[in-house]
Amino acid sequence: MKRIFLISMLLLATSVLHAQIKSFRFIHISDTHIGSPNGSAEEDLRRTVHDINTLNDVAFVIITGDITELGTDAQLAKAKEILDSLKVKYYIIPGNHDTGWSESGGDHYTSTFGYDKFSFDYNGIRFIGCASGPYVRMSDGHIPRSAIVWLDSLLAKTPRDQPVIFCNHYPIDDGVDNWYEITDRLVKYNTKLIICGHGHANKALNFETIPGIMGRSNLRAKAPLGGYNLVDVYNDSIVYTERRPGGEPLPSWAKIELNKRDFPKKVKRPSYDINKQYPQVKPKWVFSSDANVISTPAVVNNLVIFGNQNGLVTAVSQLDGKKKWTYKTSGAVFSSPAVKAGKVVFGSGDGHVYCLNVLTGKPAWKAKTDASVLGSPAIVGDTVFIGGSDHNFMALNLKNGNAYWKFAGLEGPVVSTPLIYGNMVIFGAWDKHLYAVNRNNGQLAWQWNPGFSVINFSPASCIPVAHDGVVYVVCPNRTLYAIDALTGATLWQNSETRVRESIGISEDGKYVYGKTMQDTVVAYAASRSAQRPAWVMHAGFGYEHVPSMLIEKSGQVFFGTRNGVVYAIDPATQKINWEYKLDNSMVNTVRVLDKKHVVASTMDGKVALLEVK
Repeated sequence: MKRIFLISMLLLATSVLHAQIKSFRFIHISDTHIGSPNGSAEEDLRRTVHDINTLNDVAFVIITGDITELGTDAQLAKAKEILDSLKVKYYIIPGNHDTGWSESGGDHYTSTFGYDKFSFDYNGIRFIGCASGPYVRMSDGHIPRSAIVWLDSLLAKTPRDQPVIFCNHYPIDDGVDNWYEITDRLVKYNTKLIICGHGHANKALNFETIPGIMGRSNLRAKAPLGGYNLVDVYNDSIVYTERRPGGEPLPSWAKIELNKRDFPKKVKRPSYDINKQYPQVKPKWVFSSDANVISTPAVVNNLVIFGNQNGLVTAVSQLDGKKKWTYKTSGAVFSSPAVKAGKVVFGSGDGHVYCLNVLTGKPAWKAKTDASVLGSPAIVGDTVFIGGSDHNFMALNLKNGNAYWKFAGLEGPVVSTPLIYGNMVIFGAWDKHLYAVNRNNGQLAWQWNPGFSVINFSPASCIPVAHDGVVYVVCPNRTLYAIDALTGATLWQNSETRVRESIGISEDGKYVYGKTMQDTVVAYAASRSAQRPAWVMHAGFGYEHVPSMLIEKSGQVFFGTRNGVVYAIDPATQKINWEYKLDNSMVNTVRVLDKKHVVASTMDGKVALLEVK
């Protein structure tokens, strides 16, 4: 009798839950990639918007990322112009193409559309959507730490039986380095569906017992027309149907049963067992920021100083990681700070270069530019050298921020740190070029490019190195280049090791190092004549593509990887000295203090002092 009663109660609870959901239809669009050279992406989106406006039964539209091709301000404005002609409300989130090459670090996406995450209730369902990176750097997909903090706050106010649909650009699988943080949260709630884009195809998925749907790209590709999906929500199911503008809907291709809910099953999580193999290295302290950290901390006066994606600059004690001071800017900080003479200098997405007092965090000055400043400064003497997104590279007075000169010949943003070599400042930009300008007056000495027409292969993310009159850079086309420092002429190039955007140089200048996409570290002899690899070391870090540089100090080479591991290797023997996994996201270029102390920061917001006993 008790069993019959329990079954009846469960059936009643299920019927009450389903009664909360009232039928409606929404539209799912994804991967519009506004910014195509021939205008076809814009045409496809206009056609889709016009078609949706002919329908009279649409509640709203959800657009799951890669709105633009490169996240430029002009592309974002064009996308908004087209989407604003929709007659129904739309909800939109960015994807990797909107943030990875963004000239504002994603700030202008938010200012253009008003948000990069959303939550709303409709006919009994709570819809939740948030941004995904990477931001400014090449890396795996990543749900920003600030979005995780926001999601926790939102879910804390969500009833456990509230039906939820979660929206993101990426599939919530291991293509996102912190996917498990999302599924670990959503499986505790009544999550009915996760919808995404990124794959440009209609596909039914499953994310650890949570049903998933990948929606097609709006682009036509090889077809005459693009397309999108009609999503019909009923009290017991959700049905996906593809529609081509101007035509009849195609047959329904996916149906999600809402009355089925599997129990969570044990699934694989990132392993930290690697840390047991090298017990001599441990973090002396770890500081966890509430937003992404995508830069290299500065270390001075027993302080470790870094900025985060929320625009907060923090100084913590080098001794124990305790917070000493903070300073808030109005834009994301991707700039690695530089320090000198009691001052710390960095750029912000709010369009300023800031100078703070190292000990107090109080502002000394700030210099306004015409766009975001994602580049990192180098300081020589009393001069700060830094590039921005306003197509200028600047030399500023360290004392007051006044400009000594500006080089205005850029066609894209600067996101990296310049190399000061002799009388020249050498830096790359997302405009296909590497530049050398006179450090005294900003006059162009030469500009170089790898010979490709697309900006995606620009030498923009690596920090150049130089020795004996030769400058070395690596580009996303997986090639190492040697360039004459006086003329900008290519001396030689080599692509057999697939070095992508990570480079370094030995302390004596004899070898140039690279971190490859093939699980290896490689060394080339520094030379004006063509070189093949001097040695190739299997390091065991797997597929790798993040632009974290290699730093040699005291006979060891230090670097980080996409999966949160910091390595120290011996270049003489090509053996690993130690490795430590800090988390599961990109490690930025590390700050090596000495052979036993390394400051490392990760995209997920961790900053740590690693100590070797």
